Amino acid sequence: MKDTLIKTRTINMSILDAGQGPLVLFCHGFPETKYAWRHQIHALAQAGYRAVAPDMRGYGGTDAPEHLYQYTVFHAVGDLVALLDALGEHQAVVVGHDWGATIAWQAALMRPDRFRAVVALSVPMMGQPPVPPSKIFPQTEDALFYTLYFQKPKLADEEFSRDVSLTLRKIMFAASGEAGRRKPGDGTPNPFGMVAKGAGLLASLPTPAKLPEWLPSREFDQLIRAFELSGFTGGLNYYRNIDRNWELQQGFVGQLIRVPAFFMIGDRDTGLAIPGMDQIITAMPNLVPDLRGSHVLQDAGHWLQQERAKDVSELTINFLGGL
Repeated sequence: MKDTLIKTRTINMSILDAGQGPLVLFCHGFPETKYAWRHQIHALAQAGYRAVAPDMRGYGGTDAPEHLYQYTVFHAVGDLVALLDALGEHQAVVVGHDWGATIAWQAALMRPDRFRAVVALSVPMMGQPPVPPSKIFPQTEDALFYTLYFQKPKLADEEFSRDVSLTLRKIMFAASGEAGRRKPGDGTPNPFGMVAKGAGLLASLPTPAKLPEWLPSREFDQLIRAFELSGFTGGLNYYRNIDRNWELQQGFVGQLIRVPAFFMIGDRDTGLAIPGMDQIITAMPNLVPDLRGSHVLQDAGHWLQQERAKDVSELTINFLGGL
């Protein structure tokens, strides 16, 4: 597995690159890096594929443009197309998790000529709402949805940067399957839910006594170093473009994803706590007519490709084999 910096026509991207064969491109989410895919890169390289995972725009060793409006899904998809060209590849299967899943869906929607299939983890394909997303997310006198908390520049950035290790330790644990069953009223912590006004996102999250077994200290230290290098602003800027994405995507309303697709989610994923998410997942074939599977992994949380590394790798390889 090579860790290298590659120059594309949009930005310089830090990538992991392994294997030979048809290209599979992996897109991580927040707050992660390309190393979230370390298990899948190894497994797919062994299975006869070329597996490439970049640090996405604003993360790790990849360039972080200064302006927050340079973090739309259009910029991210453009980076992927430019990366394919820099790698000398015409097509890829795109695999994404969290924000990376959103970007993977959009890549398959916008450029099916370059992305011949899509695998998404945790975030299903969703239709465009009738109003900008920020108008839909809940807010009360005392609390607001985390995506709204992320909107104000510097606020979450400064909270998360005060103690990078503690921030990542809290978020990684609280969104994992180890945190709890995540059933209504069971008290399972959720970093991607409501945030008490004036308190910050981290205040309500427990500090775990130890890291989960799927996140060894060496890998966690690497994650800490990456965010000490990049900061959190790049990743948070994706959230700050949710309404801009909505505006720019109006020309794609009604368009379906025609390429083969596969979806995975853990039954303890934080996303399933969002009201109506189960109906959105059930309705996905209306937007993705060639959806070839929607798989729920038991006792798994949000960090699916790390928590259930072997299962995710095997399901992905099985899907690829059917293309």
